[in-house]
Amino acid sequence: MAPDLHYSTIEKPSIAEFKDRGSKFIAYVYPIADLIEFKEKLAALKKEHPKAVHHCFAYRLGLDGTTYRVSDDGEPSGTAGRPILGQIDSKQLTNMLIIVVRYFGGTLLGVPGLINAYKTAAALALEATSIIQKPVVVYYRLQFDYTQMNDVMKLVKQFDCVVLKLETQLFCLLETGVPINRLDEVLFRLKELRNVGLEKC
Repeated sequence: MAPDLHYSTIEKPSIAEFKDRGSKFIAYVYPIADLIEFKEKLAALKKEHPKAVHHCFAYRLGLDGTTYRVSDDGEPSGTAGRPILGQIDSKQLTNMLIIVVRYFGGTLLGVPGLINAYKTAAALALEATSIIQKPVVVYYRLQFDYTQMNDVMKLVKQFDCVVLKLETQLFCLLETGVPINRLDEVLFRLKELRNVGLEKC
């Protein structure tokens, strides 16, 4: 089976709100690359909504689909995190996070009501953003002389490589993500440039 060359994620953050019998559910959708970003987003929302009774979430990371987490944050088990993750998975998305903040309205919604509320809030927030295809990339670390900067950067741009880190001194260090479907071409062209050190991250 050929490896996947692209994956689906969301372009930018979005927010949506759903109300049911006085309770307010505010869903926040974020593209994220790692667990550090997840923790930052969750901490920021808890700060922004200190009076909310629940901050439920689900995220999925990576290309193999095995890195995910759900949290009901005090709601009955299975009524919040799972329905939120269900919305991410229904669109086959990854590298993203949905947090739903709930303000209690005084009326208990029951298990079916909660599942519906969290699912609907998450779905509305997903509708408010664009789903995009991103290339699967392989990460490399390049070392080269400053005089080769233009040649290297031209190549990076030409093949839509992602620049993660660039240190420019007499010797430059570049960490880049090379789209997997252009990998052979990029490596060939880099080897043509003399004295460019190349290692896989």
